[in-house]
Amino acid sequence: MKRLILLFVVLAVAGGGFLAIRGLAPHTQARTEAAASSANPVLAAEVIAKPMPVQIATIGRMQTIANVAVRARIDGVISAVMASDGQTVKAGDVLFTLDDRQLQAELREAEANLARDQALLQNARREADRVRPLVSKNIASKQQVDQLVSNVAQAEATVAADQAHVEASRIQLSYSIIRAPIDGRIGTIVSKLGNSVRANDLIPLVTINQIKPIYAAFSVPQRYLAELQDAMTAGPIKVTAAIPGNDRPPQEGQVSFIENAVDPATNTVSVKASFSNVEERLWPGQFVSVVVTLRVDPNAIVVPAESVQEGQNGAFVFVIRPDMTVEMRSVKVARTVGRETVIASGLSAGERVVTQGQLRLEPGSRVKIKDASSAAGAEPQS
Repeated sequence: MKRLILLFVVLAVAGGGFLAIRGLAPHTQARTEAAASSANPVLAAEVIAKPMPVQIATIGRMQTIANVAVRARIDGVISAVMASDGQTVKAGDVLFTLDDRQLQAELREAEANLARDQALLQNARREADRVRPLVSKNIASKQQVDQLVSNVAQAEATVAADQAHVEASRIQLSYSIIRAPIDGRIGTIVSKLGNSVRANDLIPLVTINQIKPIYAAFSVPQRYLAELQDAMTAGPIKVTAAIPGNDRPPQEGQVSFIENAVDPATNTVSVKASFSNVEERLWPGQFVSVVVTLRVDPNAIVVPAESVQEGQNGAFVFVIRPDMTVEMRSVKVARTVGRETVIASGLSAGERVVTQGQLRLEPGSRVKIKDASSAAGAEPQS
């Protein structure tokens, strides 16, 4: 009888324990699911170390390397216009011709005077050659010979003056053909066919801008001057110029000039970069966004720019710990290049930072990382 009572007690205890365990399991599972559901969904990225450029971003204006205002060098009437507005020309191309009939006549007159005086010179030399041997025979005096020699010298001087006159006439005649002094693109032609022009008029006939190559002129803060000088010593400094609102790749050039003084009014130094501009996409006077690459850091600590937040104490990021909770960590930002930010201190390569969903977080918050592709269509939560 005692054994039967003991068996009932054992069965009762075992049954109660089994029921207690069955009642506890759903509760524990519920708490686990609740904890999982309380985790904040975020997007994350790994902190990486990679080469990153050290750059100066600024704005600039395009400038011509050479600008020439073409003017006539003699008075005359335009007899032909050989170029059109906006045309690309080469050095030496004919732009205008002036009426040269009077200049042609003056050249022929000068050439005729030269021929006459050359004939007189030849005659004077022959006369001197004939008389010179007669001095020894007492047929002619030395005074006569001296006079003939003087006549030869005078004729030689006259011929030299005539030759100079012919050359001057040819130069004047060459001024009737107005040529492009440089390669470039011409602007609006002011003087048309039949217009009278005067030497060195205030208003030029046309203006030529050299745009291949071309300059980008910009200013950088003086704190970059030492780095610019060091980079110039190391080799060519790469510069890119992008046209605002243009989706085509930026043009590439290099720094060609640094001003020899800092502007005390603005504490900036003027810099010019040259671009080959083969496609003629850069235009004089054009506004451009300029990026100067001073050097490349081989092992910069880099995070997506959207992971860096600004707080009362400066920049910070949310770092995801191994237990899937977050730590709010202050960082020092070195620079931002495109959509990436270089961190000077506060992070190490291999850590993970939150890139989206920071508004719902605080130190110690639990997170779960969403798939970036599934969140692509969602609105950013940071």
